[in-house]
Amino acid sequence: QVQLVESGGGLVQAGGSLRLSCAASGGTFSTYSMGWFRQAPGNEREFVSGISRSGITTSYADSVKGRFAIARDNAKNTVYLQMNNLKPEDTAVYYCATVRSTIALRNPGEYNYWGQGTQVTVSS
Repeated sequence: QVQLVESGGGLVQAGGSLRLSCAASGGTFSTYSMGWFRQAPGNEREFVSGISRSGITTSYADSVKGRFAIARDNAKNTVYLQMNNLKPEDTAVYYCATVRSTIALRNPGEYNYWGQGTQVTVSS
């Protein structure tokens, strides 16, 4: 059983930055690829970014490419999402999740463990 705890969300003005963290426990972190997803009210949960088990391979949704950066520290069992140049449309609850795959997948249905989410609100 893996537990995931996200942190770092908050209220920020458009153009600002936030760094989300996701701390994992209860499993072997380095055996999971990790994904960040978000869900705004009335919308489906959508893929934001993913990182492979090794940290070598990363992927991004087109909407965040060039603004967000994902990283992981397997020694600290933590994955990060640096979010720069935030826009009001980035407002959502952000979740991290694990997937037993060599690389991160974009389909949330493939993921097995999820955190409780952290709210990100970007004001215009």
